[in-house]
Amino acid sequence: MVCYTDAKYCPRYWSTFALEGEIMANCTFFGHRDCPETIKPKLRAVLVDLISNHGVDMFYVGHQGQFDAYVRSELKKLKQEYPQINYAVVLAYMPGKKTEYDDYSDTMLPEGIESVHPHYAISWRNNWMLKQCDYVVT
Repeated sequence: MVCYTDAKYCPRYWSTFALEGEIMANCTFFGHRDCPETIKPKLRAVLVDLISNHGVDMFYVGHQGQFDAYVRSELKKLKQEYPQINYAVVLAYMPGKKTEYDDYSDTMLPEGIESVHPHYAISWRNNWMLKQCDYVVT
């Protein structure tokens, strides 16, 4: 199941306006690492709805598991159709040795995570993403 919160109940939403009075919002994602591929069409529909009808222009996605991979893949495709959107893969750890298959061009480390013990890094990162967002897709 894919669901998302309504940003009108988030105080951050009330002060986030674009120049022309359009509401610009952020979204983050939480899903299972073993998510089935059958979720992709519904995920895409939710993303398009958030962009088209709710003014979401920034997306924060994690880096663990299949759900995060599906979200990242769909956002890469949607960036071509909706150039006004941006997304960042929020890492919990500094990347290790880079291989030829890794692409870190769309990643970020949240400020402050460098002082977090690695045992708590994913939880800390998830809380950081939650604080940034107006919508959550799960």
